[in-house]
Amino acid sequence: MLNVEVHATSHVGRVRKGNEDNYLVLRLSDAKQWTSRQDAGDAVVESHEFQIDDEGLILAVSDGMGGALAGEVASKMAVDTVGETMTDADPDKTVSPNDFGETLVGKLYDSIVYANHKIHQKGREPEYQGMGATFTGVGITNGAVDLVQIGDSRTYLIRNAKIYQVTKDQSLVQQLIDSGQISAEEAETHALKNVILQALGAQNEIYPVAARLTPQRDDILIICSDGLSNKIDGVDMQTIVFDNIDSLQDAATALVDEANERGGEDNITVIIARLTGSDLDEPSDEEIRLESISPESIHDTAEQDTAEIL
Repeated sequence: MLNVEVHATSHVGRVRKGNEDNYLVLRLSDAKQWTSRQDAGDAVVESHEFQIDDEGLILAVSDGMGGALAGEVASKMAVDTVGETMTDADPDKTVSPNDFGETLVGKLYDSIVYANHKIHQKGREPEYQGMGATFTGVGITNGAVDLVQIGDSRTYLIRNAKIYQVTKDQSLVQQLIDSGQISAEEAETHALKNVILQALGAQNEIYPVAARLTPQRDDILIICSDGLSNKIDGVDMQTIVFDNIDSLQDAATALVDEANERGGEDNITVIIARLTGSDLDEPSDEEIRLESISPESIHDTAEQDTAEIL
C-alpha cells in the first residue's frame, strides 16, 4: 500500500499583478482534479491524502509566459488539457508520434504533447501570440514515480535527510553548465538565466524528457515553479520542510512566505507530497538513480542517471 499526502499552493508574489502559474492534482480513479485558485490574495493550501490504486495520481506545476493575460491562459490550458486528456479514452485526443501504450507515464507524455498542440494553435490568435508554459509532471503509481519535464519548473526529492534535484532545467544556462562554459554559481546571476529551450506552445513540436524514480518510505517530493527555486535553493527548501515536518501544509506556506520575503518578484507555486506505506522499502544510503525513459519504447532497458545531491 502506498499513501500520498499532498499540499499544493500558488501565490501571485509581491510584484506581479496576475498569477500566471498553475498546478494540477489529479486522482485518476474517479477523474477528480484540483487546480490553482487564480487570485492575488493569500496563498491557499489545498491538502489531500490519497491511497494509490492501480490508476495512480498526477501532480504537476505549470508556469505561464506571454504578454497581457496570455501566460495565465497558457498555464491554465496546460493543466486543464492534461487533466482532461488523462481521463479521456478517445484515441483521437493524442497527436504524439510515439505510442507509449497504456502506462501512466505514456499517457502523461501524450497528454503533454497534446497540450502543446492546443496551446500552439491558440497562440496563433493575435492576443495570445508568444504565449507558452513550462510543465513539470509527476505520475505516482505503487511501483514508480515518473517525471515528465518541459521547461524549467523543477522537482526535488528529500530522502534520508538529503535533498536532490531530480529534474534538469531545459534552459540556456543549464546547457552552458553542461558544456562547461559556466559554473552553477555563475548561472544564478547570468543575464540569460530566464531563457528556456522548450515550452508548451512555443513550437509546433516538443520533446518532453521522461524519467523514473523508485520510491522509498517517507520520500518527500517538492514540485515548484522558478518563482520558488530562483529564491530558495535546495538546502534551504529542505531546512524549511524539516522545520515544519509535522505539518507539511505549514511547510508549503512557509516556502511561499520565504520566497516573498526574498523579493517575491515572480509568481510562486509549490506542491509538497510525502509518500508513506508498508509496501515501500526503507530509505537507503545509495545514490539516487533515475531511469531515463525514451519515447521510442518505454519497455527498453533505459539509461541510468544519477541525481545530484544539493
